[in-house]
Amino acid sequence: MRRRSLALLPLATSLGAAPLGAPSAQTAAFPTRPVRIVVPFAAGGTADVLARLVGERLSAKWGQPVLVENRPGAGGNIGAEQVARAAGDGHTLLLGTIGIHAASSIYARLPYNPDTDLAPVTVLAEMPNALIVHPSVPAQNLQELIALARARPGALTFGSAGSGSSTHMAGELFMQVAGVQMTHVPYRGSSAALTDLMAGSIQLMFENVPTVPPLARAGSVRALAVTSAEAVDALPGVPPATQAGLPDYVATAWMTLAAPASVPAPLLQRLNADTVAVLNEPAIQDRLRQLGAIKRGLSVEESRRFFAEETRKWTRVIQTANIRVN
Repeated sequence: MRRRSLALLPLATSLGAAPLGAPSAQTAAFPTRPVRIVVPFAAGGTADVLARLVGERLSAKWGQPVLVENRPGAGGNIGAEQVARAAGDGHTLLLGTIGIHAASSIYARLPYNPDTDLAPVTVLAEMPNALIVHPSVPAQNLQELIALARARPGALTFGSAGSGSSTHMAGELFMQVAGVQMTHVPYRGSSAALTDLMAGSIQLMFENVPTVPPLARAGSVRALAVTSAEAVDALPGVPPATQAGLPDYVATAWMTLAAPASVPAPLLQRLNADTVAVLNEPAIQDRLRQLGAIKRGLSVEESRRFFAEETRKWTRVIQTANIRVN
């Protein structure tokens, strides 16, 4: 397994797809049957919501069904491996995340190599996480939570979508920046972790913002901070951690569309162009804003560079925390 290092680098913001060359017969005919988007997490989480949102519009564009298939486990790597092993004809795609594309060094052994067996189609969207707690947690703001964690090292438990997921990495970075120790509890997706959080089985999560507002409004969870540098419209009144006592803490999640590395370059560019066109639809942009997500739509090459930058960033967090999953 390769080793990586990290630098905290800003998310690339350039948009658009690389120019298409003369289309091959395979590219011009695509798709010839239903397309699958494998979501490597349980249904109901942010990855699932985004896959269905984009898949619906791609289905309309292509005139073929785009089916979302949930394949949770191993921090997303079970579903990712399935896509990596699929035929390179563009009909099997992956809704990828930090855990797959940038934090896979957390695993001592993987049966595939995300760097060489998967190819980026595009970075779809970026979103902050929200630090949410069960209502029974005696902390009304971020500073009170930090004080509680320092007084009881390891006693607070935080759930995640799985080891290496963005919700796990946000928690690890938080502990390093805040100087606290908490206990990580990995799940097979955010929805399962949220269920346990609302039941009080765990105390907190660093959950992707899109799924948090209705839970916060219902009083099922309490949002203490968001992990972006600025406030988020979807969670009014919830301050960024940078303004609530942790000026050096920023941890945004991001999601991708990826394909088997065996997909030919012209078809990969076609997939990129069609997906970016969908992301640029005003209705999609409005929906992403409502969810608290920021539309990206990077080209294939921009996405490759972004993966490399984020890999350096999160590998440093992994190495500092000495995290390994066998």
